[in-house]
Amino acid sequence: MQLSPNFTLAEFTASATAVAQRIDNTPNAAQIAAMKMLCAKVLEPLRAHFGRPVHLSSGFRTPKLCLAVGSSVDSQHARGEAADFEIPGIDNVTIARFIRDRMAFDQLILENYVRGQPDSGWIHVSYRDGRLRKDVLTYSRRTYFKGLLA
Repeated sequence: MQLSPNFTLAEFTASATAVAQRIDNTPNAAQIAAMKMLCAKVLEPLRAHFGRPVHLSSGFRTPKLCLAVGSSVDSQHARGEAADFEIPGIDNVTIARFIRDRMAFDQLILENYVRGQPDSGWIHVSYRDGRLRKDVLTYSRRTYFKGLLA
């Protein structure tokens, strides 16, 4: 199933942990609608701006899968509202700054980025219906910091 021109449900639900632990990672209609909105509002515009494919490392996760990977059942991933990704060949901090400065989003986290290593870490971004928090964080050394620290 296509969620948008360049993103499929299969790539949003792909999980080695789910396969290994036999966890059903099937979303419901509301979660699929949220993934479609995330694609339309954030991921497709990123692909268009940077002119390169967006590679998801984590998209939708059921609450059971969230627990299996050490996340919270309240994660926006469990609602279909979040994705972790990279754009090969583009520095993750460049992408994060673009999102922060030019896009609508709910939460943006630059995760495990190491200055001087452009392909280190990844970006977590979420979008939801309703009021957007525009929450910007950096995650490093098991700690969250306010803003983009890179």
